[in-house]
Amino acid sequence: MESALDWHTAKALLDWQIELGATEAIGDVPVNRLELPEKARKPEAVAPSTGPAGQGAKPPEADPLAEARNAAKDAATLPALQAAMAAYPHCELKQGARNLVFSDGDPAARVMIIGEAPGRDEDLQGKPFVGRAGQLLDRMLAAIGMARSADDPAQAVYITNVLPWRPPQNRDPRPDEIAMMLPFLERHVALAAPDVIVLMGNISCQAVLKRRGITRLRGTWDEVWGKPVLPMFHPAYLLRQPHAKREAWADLLALQAHLRR
Repeated sequence: MESALDWHTAKALLDWQIELGATEAIGDVPVNRLELPEKARKPEAVAPSTGPAGQGAKPPEADPLAEARNAAKDAATLPALQAAMAAYPHCELKQGARNLVFSDGDPAARVMIIGEAPGRDEDLQGKPFVGRAGQLLDRMLAAIGMARSADDPAQAVYITNVLPWRPPQNRDPRPDEIAMMLPFLERHVALAAPDVIVLMGNISCQAVLKRRGITRLRGTWDEVWGKPVLPMFHPAYLLRQPHAKREAWADLLALQAHLRR
């Protein structure tokens, strides 16, 4: 009889067991590992092909970064970029994610916010910053008269993440994951063409500025990809460290002053 569990349900159950402290999978039938058969012999080497040149040769290994650069370069519109990211086969995070989280807000906005990676709520809804951190972000933006839903691009924001898929257990993205998705992010910025980029948190600073240390970087303007860049605390950090909201407010005021020039 086939199992009624789909892939996501089975993974959720496994994650739940891991959170409870399970470290091993126990089978229904005991196994005497001393009686396991010997490992199969290695297959004999196959003689080189004697056919036409190149026939039977091992295909070259894929270069994930080169493929990402080519796919991003070929995307002429934001929908085409989203489709290219969905088709990209080399980032394993997509295997465990429910949705590709591409963007939210107005692509014509003057301000583009780059977060780190989707969390559980973002993965479920397919939009960035929709959980508790996203709700705080919306309140922060409202304090300076901005919103992702604003009709006027001058008051709107456009939001995306470094990674479009949720890392398991909300872990930090690995450097190789950041590197292979960075060409898509750079192309995303080029197509949206914002006036200002806001980097939320350490991971986005690591990806875009190649530096970490958000407590040192925040509030200091930089320039990347021909755009002014302002690092800020991630709203999730502010939920854990409310005392840092004073610095976050100062950064919001700096953003507002820059946009009024």
